[in-house]
Amino acid sequence: MVAIRCSIRMEVPLGQTGELVVSPEYVRYLVRTANCKMEANKKRMDQFLDLLQTKGLSGSSGLLNNCNGSNRHKGAKKNDEYLVNKGTNGGNNCDADDRGDSEIGKGSLEAQYFETQDSTWSKAVEHGLGNAKRFTLEKLPQNKNCHLSTAALKISGEPIEKLFLWGQSSCVFTVGGEQQVLTFGGFGGPGRHSRRNYSLLLDYKSCLLKEMIIKESPSPRMGHTLTSVGNSTYVIGGRGGPSEILDDVWALQSTENTWLRLECSRDIFRPRHRHAAAAAASKIYVFGGLSNEGVYSCMNIFDTKSKQWRMLTAAGEWPCARHSHSLVSYGSKLFMFGGHDGQRALNDFYSFDTTTLRWNRESTNGGTPSPRFSHCMFIYKNYLGILGGCPITENNQEVTLLNLNHGVWFSVSIPLLSQCLCVRSSSVVIEDDLVILGGGASCYAFGTKFNEPITVDLHSVESMFNVDDNKFGMLIQSCDVMSTVDLSGDEQNGIIGHDMKSQNDAGSGGFTNSGPLVLQLEKKYAKLAKDILKKFGWLDLARKVRVSHDNSHVLFPVNEAFHVLSDEHIKMEHDDPCALGESLAFTEKKLAGDNLSLLNALKMLSSCNGSFLKDELAISRKPSKSPQTVMKELVSSLLETKGMPSRLLEQLPTRWETLGDIIILPKTCFKDPLWESVSEELWPLVAKSLSAQRLARQGKIMPNGTRDSTLELLLGDNGWVTHHENGIRYSLDATKCMFSSGNRSEKLRMGQLNCRDEVVVDLFAGIGYFVIPFLVKANAKFVYACEWNPHAVEALRRNVHDNNVQDRCMILEGDNRVTAPKGVADRVCLGLLPSSECSWVTAVKALRVEGGIMHIHGNVNDSDETRWLDNVVESISNIAKAHGKNGLSWNVSLEHVERVKWYGPHIRHLVVDVRCRPI
Repeated sequence: MVAIRCSIRMEVPLGQTGELVVSPEYVRYLVRTANCKMEANKKRMDQFLDLLQTKGLSGSSGLLNNCNGSNRHKGAKKNDEYLVNKGTNGGNNCDADDRGDSEIGKGSLEAQYFETQDSTWSKAVEHGLGNAKRFTLEKLPQNKNCHLSTAALKISGEPIEKLFLWGQSSCVFTVGGEQQVLTFGGFGGPGRHSRRNYSLLLDYKSCLLKEMIIKESPSPRMGHTLTSVGNSTYVIGGRGGPSEILDDVWALQSTENTWLRLECSRDIFRPRHRHAAAAAASKIYVFGGLSNEGVYSCMNIFDTKSKQWRMLTAAGEWPCARHSHSLVSYGSKLFMFGGHDGQRALNDFYSFDTTTLRWNRESTNGGTPSPRFSHCMFIYKNYLGILGGCPITENNQEVTLLNLNHGVWFSVSIPLLSQCLCVRSSSVVIEDDLVILGGGASCYAFGTKFNEPITVDLHSVESMFNVDDNKFGMLIQSCDVMSTVDLSGDEQNGIIGHDMKSQNDAGSGGFTNSGPLVLQLEKKYAKLAKDILKKFGWLDLARKVRVSHDNSHVLFPVNEAFHVLSDEHIKMEHDDPCALGESLAFTEKKLAGDNLSLLNALKMLSSCNGSFLKDELAISRKPSKSPQTVMKELVSSLLETKGMPSRLLEQLPTRWETLGDIIILPKTCFKDPLWESVSEELWPLVAKSLSAQRLARQGKIMPNGTRDSTLELLLGDNGWVTHHENGIRYSLDATKCMFSSGNRSEKLRMGQLNCRDEVVVDLFAGIGYFVIPFLVKANAKFVYACEWNPHAVEALRRNVHDNNVQDRCMILEGDNRVTAPKGVADRVCLGLLPSSECSWVTAVKALRVEGGIMHIHGNVNDSDETRWLDNVVESISNIAKAHGKNGLSWNVSLEHVERVKWYGPHIRHLVVDVRCRPI
């Protein structure tokens, strides 16, 4: 075995770092063992240390000494021992939304995922944020009742915009014996979006929304928790601003409708947001969360009777630090799923027993939900459900249900969810209904979206899984044998983008000198073996569990640590089934808890009569390399050949965009003048690493009237490219015209309008960004397209022809203030940024005397939004009055405000729909 050098962050206490020379698999084992009481396990540790020394592994004793001095896992821990500092997290900035009030604006963790999911989001938007597939249970017997009906809530009373929130929290609240939904806080709301402190009551049956009138309320916040205990509801923590992380506790009495800030005692509860909370008996359990210092992995308990906090000391397999996860109660147990650890999205599933105070990582079967955070989780009878979250995949438009009696996951696709973006939403179960409130997102790529409230009828869930125990037992056995292990690394993140790394770049996994190994066992031992291998970290997560060709054995990919241990203690030989001692009577009780020793685990596996085999499938597959790795290797070789400094490698791109078949590099890469001397050899190498035919580098859009592109073509004959979006074909010369993918949501919205009998005038047509959606999707009767950039006009002519709408479009080349028609339009589009005010007079003249609608674009500081909207209405009214000799008698009003995207810090791209009606 070849020892490698690695750095370990110790789990106990969190934050300590040790450095040693040892294989990663042995390190995992040592850390697990160090989490036990050292005195009780000293003999076992000494035995294992002797084993390490016989294998020639150095540095082991130093790690053990560190662990001996830190015997705290089952004893009391200090708060900061549960805190993973952000400075050591790496990866995504887990609190990046400090950059603006949007909270999920550009720079936030969610926005980073959305930006890297451009292709996924494009497909999702095209199909309505997800494909609404039919619900199927492939391994279950046929069942006729397989549909969960959904309905959008038609809100009355308070404006529905008060529910346009994300990061809020909701729970059941009883009023006059009737259960309603209480929602508090969140970001969004009517007018200018901000953090709120509404206390909203929704009667989901009548759809009546009321705001509770309360003298004193918790301060505006988001990322808090709202938990009901008896007749009281408690708000804990949250985030009031970029530097305002809260630790307060407020209680609302259902009988008095009064918020009261509680004075809490005993242990300190550190400020946090994006934590999770659930109640059992009279206590509220809070796990994890995020602060300005880092991510928590502590469990705090708030006793609602004594008003005291205490830090929990618990046994079992303690979950890692995380935020944006979910926690629900089920009897005396709590269940926790997913979240984000500061580097990646998680899909681990834990239970916590509130009577024994013990964590357990649950082993389940079926289709485990994909890694996610900022999702919803709920309990309905004997089922646990998970929906939504980030990263967005087609599966996020499903509800994934876990049968808690049998431990099997199933997914139910719900059509109405395909229209939602359930990120940072709330879900509440009342009787047989699941009420989903709030959620959405905002980032540069697709703008802002809030979800409307919906309900899901859950009453048919039980009938879907009404099968007898024998059939379910066969199902579970089948799932155990055929299921694959969880993915690791970037595959867990679920990000579809160009900055992913191949899992094979990280290390050799289970590859020994003789190649990768699998442990072959009979099917009847599959579940037992899988549980043990996963428990001790011996399963190689980089490869899949599979079944042998004769379908009689299961092949478990194992890592080098297990092979060495087995060879030492059990003498299993390669390619030769082992004949090992007496068989044991295996029961689930023997695997319960952390009492199973290393030696007993090996003995239990040895009695399964298994054998080590070379993993021929893995050997035959050439490990793939990430594009970044290939690029670095190729360019590094070029620099070495030319005698150029290796520091230039720092300028290699880590991200890029795709427009048609052109790969567009960021303008910050390859900026050193030295690159020019090797450009002829450099660009083909970069293109080869990215599998690109053409290569370009981004530049600034020229701030002139024609908005010329400065895209620099690095490799290729010309810049003409075809891009497909929302079912529409756009062609353009990318070196001469700009293409804004960030307007995708607004192009989609324009295409969803009903313009069948309307004449539209687009004063800034460009290559047809909105002209084509008006014609192809909205079925406009006729469109006048005004554009003065000759390069854009050339592309526009091609695009109307390629989309077969040339007979309903007239292209008017030149300044729209001269060329635009007058008195013909039912609708005028003014899609110019940063402001289209130069053509507001032209737009008023283009409308018919009877009025119509104007879609006015502009970049607006978020603090000036109200003033800008008022100015738009006032200006259009004044222009109309001054039009012609007698003016136009119009009533000008705002019909809709679309917040498309953040254009920059605190600068938002807005589109306001202005309705002009005759008085």
